[in-house]
Amino acid sequence: MKKYKFTDNLGLKIIAVIFAAFLWLIVVNLDNPVSTQTFSEVPVTIINEDIILSAGDTYQVLGEEKVSVVVSATRQVRQKLTKEDIVATADIKEMDTSTGLVPIKISIPNYAGKYESAEAAPRNLQIQREKSGKKVLSLTVSTGDSKVRDGYILGDMTVNPDKVTITGPESILDQIDRAVALIDVEGLAKDSEETAKLGLYDISGNPISQTRLGNNLGEGGITVSVEVLKIKSVPISLSVSGTPAEGYKYTGYSSEPETVQIYGEKDVVDKIEEIDVPVIDVSGASQPIQKSVNISEYLPEGVQLVDEKTANITVTAMVEEEGTRTINFMVSSIQINNLAEGLQVSYEPDAEIALRFSGDQKALEMLDISNAVSVDMSAYVVPGVYDVHVDVDIPEGITLMKKVTVQLTVAEKEQEDGNESDTNTEQKGQ
Repeated sequence: MKKYKFTDNLGLKIIAVIFAAFLWLIVVNLDNPVSTQTFSEVPVTIINEDIILSAGDTYQVLGEEKVSVVVSATRQVRQKLTKEDIVATADIKEMDTSTGLVPIKISIPNYAGKYESAEAAPRNLQIQREKSGKKVLSLTVSTGDSKVRDGYILGDMTVNPDKVTITGPESILDQIDRAVALIDVEGLAKDSEETAKLGLYDISGNPISQTRLGNNLGEGGITVSVEVLKIKSVPISLSVSGTPAEGYKYTGYSSEPETVQIYGEKDVVDKIEEIDVPVIDVSGASQPIQKSVNISEYLPEGVQLVDEKTANITVTAMVEEEGTRTINFMVSSIQINNLAEGLQVSYEPDAEIALRFSGDQKALEMLDISNAVSVDMSAYVVPGVYDVHVDVDIPEGITLMKKVTVQLTVAEKEQEDGNESDTNTEQKGQ
């Protein structure tokens, strides 16, 4: 039997091996080709910065401290690679002192030897070396868009420390206009000690990055003592003295507005039921006495008005002829009768009418018209604004001294989500 040697047809065998390797490379590249992929916003880490800092100087980066990185690798590697795998560094040791350019080197430690190349774009970081300085600023407090719980208001806010020292490049320090302690007071309903964040702003109110800045706040940071005060609506109370002219009597008082909003410490505000206005003398009066009063002068200690514009109120001591009585009646309480279907009635918010009666004094004092005032709308079938006669159902022996009209607006009913809207509308007794 003939024996074959390895060297037989050696040339053909070598050609076959080369051809097989070539085929393998073709298959590999078709199935797992090498290509490039760009990863954006890769942060650059600056190393050996103590070369600048130890000389008492500082620096700032001109432009972005993030780069795009173009990685050339097989598809299999590129599919697994993320931005977080890429490390970009700029070594101050390699800085060109004439231009301030520092080369950016790219490495992908988790894929060492598994990619062909990785390059940064741009390839350099530009550093501006400059003198370091410091700036001392008073701290103010900002709550941003956050709000305390409904029914409460912010009182005094004390920041600790009240000043902050900022260090860094002089060019950045020159831009800083104010330092702010930023706190969140959302939902607060009692005094609180809040931890604050430091915010730095330029003269236009734009925030300034603190990346290259330092401060003296240390681990303690900033705290703000927040005072939260309670809001309460209280009525005005009026005291009178003296006796009106013969044949006249004092029948009560009114104020405009009837209530004011105050705020203060909860324990103090909870005890306040009304604000007392000093005595008005009605001696010899034969008509109402009206007086303008600055209500803030009569607030208890530690209590203030929520809106200072409401400080000036008007109080009226009602003086009427005996055997008469004037009742101010809310338009919203008037019964609307016989209003045509498809129409609605509206009126000015808080509108009132004055109804003046005469009769026996005791009967007048007992007079109750809360459900006795109405209007007949049967004649008002076209939308418009009308002065409508007011009817008052009163007992015998009492007379309405003057006919009264009320201004009402008649309009077609509005449809809202398939339901009839009754906003500012009264349709009683139809």
